[in-house]
Amino acid sequence: MDQTQKDKLLLAIKEEVIACQKCGLYKSRVLPVVGQGNHDAQVMFIGEAPGANEAKTGVPFCGSAGKILDQLLASVGIKREEVYIANILKDRPPGNREPAPDEIAACTPYLLRQIAIINPKIIATLGNYSTHFILDKFGVPESQKGISQLRGRKFAVQDPQNQNSYTIIPLFHPAVAVYDNSKLDTLKQDFKIIKEHLK
Repeated sequence: MDQTQKDKLLLAIKEEVIACQKCGLYKSRVLPVVGQGNHDAQVMFIGEAPGANEAKTGVPFCGSAGKILDQLLASVGIKREEVYIANILKDRPPGNREPAPDEIAACTPYLLRQIAIINPKIIATLGNYSTHFILDKFGVPESQKGISQLRGRKFAVQDPQNQNSYTIIPLFHPAVAVYDNSKLDTLKQDFKIIKEHLK
């Protein structure tokens, strides 16, 4: 798929998301956070849901967790504009509560279309929600294990619908390092796995 096709398809998703009313989150929407980055990215990061900063700007990972993500990318020499960043949910759940099952069901078809269009080499899932959803969607038997058991491992999968192949690498959510600085070293180690796999 060429760049123009990708741009067109991703723009169509963006327009659908802006008009989306499939779950109740649209009622408190400021701006949806559709996703941002390189449409030919080799690495796609998937977080949980937008926070308050993200909902104001429409930019994924632009708050304190985003600063840590930028730091982690820099630690392995990857530029933010080289990757694509999205979330399980496109709208912020009120009070930053956890995503509800009906919200995940309504929102993730957009995400799966984004993955298929971008066709990254690596899908890096950030935290439990995105890890469980993505591993389960691609039929990985260990999908329901906790992130502490899954982080830093590599899962080779194929999308049965389009035959695209991906390597899924679960990671701690960067927000954990906001509260627990020792997790930053673990995250840096895991980001080295991403860098190695790109070679």
